[in-house]
Amino acid sequence: MRATGSALLASLALAACGPVWNDPYPAAERGEHILYTAFTERPKHLDPVQSYSEDEASFLYQIVEPPLQYHYLKRPYVLEPATAEAMPRVRRLDAAGRELPANADPAKVARTVVEVRIRPGILYQPHPAFALDEEGRPRYLGLEEDDLRGVRGLGDFAATGTRELEARDYVYQIKRLAHPRLHSPIFELMAEYLPGLQALQAALAAPGAADGEGAAAAQDGVEGPPGWLDLDRFALPGVEVVDRHTWRITLQGAYPQFLYWLSMPFFSPVPREVDRFFAQPGMAERNLTLDWWPVGTGPYMLVENNPNARMVLARNPNYRGDAYPCEGEGGAEGADAEAGLLADCGKPMPFIDRVVFSREREGIPYWNKFLQGYYDASGVSSDNFDQAVSLTSQGEVTLSDDMRDKGIRLLTSVSPSIFYLGFNMLDPLVGGGASKADKERARKLRQAISIALDMEEFVSIFLNGRGLPGMSPLPPGIFGAREGRAGMNPVVYEWQGSEADGRPVRRGVDAARRLLAEAGWPNGRNAQTGEPLVIHLDTTPGGLGDKARSDWLAKRFRDLGVQFVVRPTDFNRFQDKVRQGNAQLFFFGWNADYPDPENLLFLLHGPQGKVRFNGQNAANYENPEYDALFERMKAMPDGPARQQIIDRMVAMLQHDAPWIFAFHPMAYSLQHGWVLNRKTGAMVRNTMKYQRIDLERRAVARAAWNEPVTWPLLLVAALLAALVAPAAIHWRRRETATAAPSAAGSGAGGGR
Repeated sequence: MRATGSALLASLALAACGPVWNDPYPAAERGEHILYTAFTERPKHLDPVQSYSEDEASFLYQIVEPPLQYHYLKRPYVLEPATAEAMPRVRRLDAAGRELPANADPAKVARTVVEVRIRPGILYQPHPAFALDEEGRPRYLGLEEDDLRGVRGLGDFAATGTRELEARDYVYQIKRLAHPRLHSPIFELMAEYLPGLQALQAALAAPGAADGEGAAAAQDGVEGPPGWLDLDRFALPGVEVVDRHTWRITLQGAYPQFLYWLSMPFFSPVPREVDRFFAQPGMAERNLTLDWWPVGTGPYMLVENNPNARMVLARNPNYRGDAYPCEGEGGAEGADAEAGLLADCGKPMPFIDRVVFSREREGIPYWNKFLQGYYDASGVSSDNFDQAVSLTSQGEVTLSDDMRDKGIRLLTSVSPSIFYLGFNMLDPLVGGGASKADKERARKLRQAISIALDMEEFVSIFLNGRGLPGMSPLPPGIFGAREGRAGMNPVVYEWQGSEADGRPVRRGVDAARRLLAEAGWPNGRNAQTGEPLVIHLDTTPGGLGDKARSDWLAKRFRDLGVQFVVRPTDFNRFQDKVRQGNAQLFFFGWNADYPDPENLLFLLHGPQGKVRFNGQNAANYENPEYDALFERMKAMPDGPARQQIIDRMVAMLQHDAPWIFAFHPMAYSLQHGWVLNRKTGAMVRNTMKYQRIDLERRAVARAAWNEPVTWPLLLVAALLAALVAPAAIHWRRRETATAAPSAAGSGAGGGR
C-alpha cells in the first residue's frame, strides 16, 4: 500500500516535468513545420473532373495545378500564370477567319482561339504510376489480385517515379469532361462553347469503345487494362497539342470568362499513365482511384486519406518552389505591406512541410482545441460568436478582449455569394397571369413582400450580423456592383442623410401595405372575394423551414395581414418541385465560380429557366430586354460601357423583384498570431503554400495555455495517503509485535 502511494506521487512529479499532457498530436511532430486545422464535412470527390465544392477545394487546390491562378494578395482579383509560362494568347476570329481586335463586337466573333504554353521542367509528385522497370516499361501495369494483396494505399507500392508536365496532360483532362462514367458538372456548359465534347461523349459511350473499336492505336504502344477508355485514342475537335509544352483550344463564339475556368481543377492536368494505373482490376475496391488519391504538380500531395478522421498533405519533393509575391493590395507599400504580408517577398514556397486536417463533427471540440492552440485557425460559428467577437455601438465587429489577449487575429471579408428568396414567376399568384394587369399586380405583391421581410433583422438574429443585406445579385468586389446611393435598391430602401454620409434605410411596413393594397390584397384579403392571401414557402427542413426562422417569417407576414405556410420536404422532393415549377417561394444561394458579373446575372437569364431549359434560373424569370442586355454584357470587357448595361439590368431586377435579395454572407476567420501570410479571399483557394508558422511562438503559447493543474491530483493523493496511513501504521505495529517474541526465543536457545 505504501508502495502504491509512493508510485502515484512519483508519477505525478514526473508528469509535471514532461510535455503538455493534453497534446493530441504525436511527440515526433513537435517542432515540425506542420499546420493543424480541421474539416467538418468529408470530401465527396477529389477527382478534378468532378470536384466542385468548397469542402473539397481545401485539399484539391493544394495538389493539382491549372494553367492559371489568382494573385494571392491583389484585390480586385487578378489572374496570373501558375504552370503557364505567360497569360494565354487569345485571338478572336470572325466567320471568315479574320482576326478581330480585343474590343470587337461579340456578335461578330465566330471563334475564340486560346493558346496556352506551360513552363518547361515542372515535375509531378512521386507516384507508382510513373515507376519504370529495368526495360523502361511501367512497373505497376498488368497487376493481378495477388499483386495487390496487402495494398491499401499508394504508400504500399515500393517504387515511385515522376515525369515532366506536358501539354498532352491538359488535353487528356479536357477529354475527361466528356467521359460518360464521370459525369462532370460542367460538361453541359463547356459543350456550348466546345461542341466537340458532345461528339466525343457519344464516341466514348458507343459499344466497344473501351476495346478500341473505331479509335486510334495506343500512342506509347502500351495497352491498358480491360474496359479502360484510353482517351488518347479519341480525337476532340477544337482541342489540340501544338508541341510538348503548348496546347490550344478553339471555342465557339466569344467567351472571355473562359480564362477564369483555366484557374480551376477542371482544367488541371491528368497524366494518361495515372488514369491507366487506377483503371486496373482491384484498384477501385481498395479506394485506389483518382477520386481518392488525386495526382498533381502542386506544392503538396495527399499522403493520408481517412475522411472520417484525418487527411494529411505533405510537401511535394518535386515542387519547383515558386517565389512568394512581392506586391499586394495597394502596391509594394500599400495595405498588405503594412499588415506584414510582404515580409517573405521573393522567398521560395511552400513554407509548411505538412498540413494535418482532423475531422471535427461538433463545433465545441473544434473551438476548444483552437483556444488551446492545437488548431492554428478557426471559423466563427453561432455557438462561439459572443466569445470571439463583440459589436461596437456603430455595429462594427471587433475581437473580444479574451481573443485579443491571446494574440488572436480576426479576418473578415464579404463572400462573392448571394442568398435569396426566389418567387416562381410561373406561379399565377406571385408570378402573375397572362394579362398585363395581372402581371403588374403580382409585381407589386412581390415588392411588398420584399420590403416586409426585414433582412437586416434576419442577419442580426440568425447570422450574428455576419451578412450584408443584398441590393442586387452582385456582391461587393464584383465588377458592376455599385456602392452608396448608386447601389441602393430604391424599391426596398430610401436614402437618409447627405450624399456623402447618408445610408440606405429599409422602407416601413406602411409602404409594404400600400403596395399590397395596390396589388389587390388590402390587409391581406382579396379586394373582390375577401379570401385571405396565403403564401407558401417550399423548403427543406434544415433551411428556412426550421422553427425559429419560419416563426420569424410568419411574424413578418402577419404584419401585412398575410397567412404564411411552410411546406417542408426532403431535398430530392424539393429539387423536383423547383424543377417542375411547383414551388411558390423558395430560399436559394449561389457562390460565384469566378469574379465576373456574368456568373451571377445569368441566374435570371431567360434561356437559363429551370422549367423550360433545366438551367439555373430557378425563378423562371423572363424579360426580353434583360435577356438581350445580358447577351451583350457577358462578352464585353470591363469598362464604362459594360457598367452602363449592368446598371440597367440591375434596375430592371429591382423593379420586377423576381428575388428578394436577402444577403451576401460575410466570412469571419480567426487565426493565432503565429500564423503568418494569411489573407482571406474566397476565390483564392490554393492558399497553403503561402502560409508560414512561427514554431517558437506556437510552442510557447501552447505550453502556457495548457499548463497542467496538478493540485487536484495532489490533493487526491494526499487524501489517499491519509486514508492509507492508519492501516499502514497498524500493519507496521503488528509486524513489529510479531517479530519481537521470535527474536526473544532465538536468543534463549542460543544461551544453552
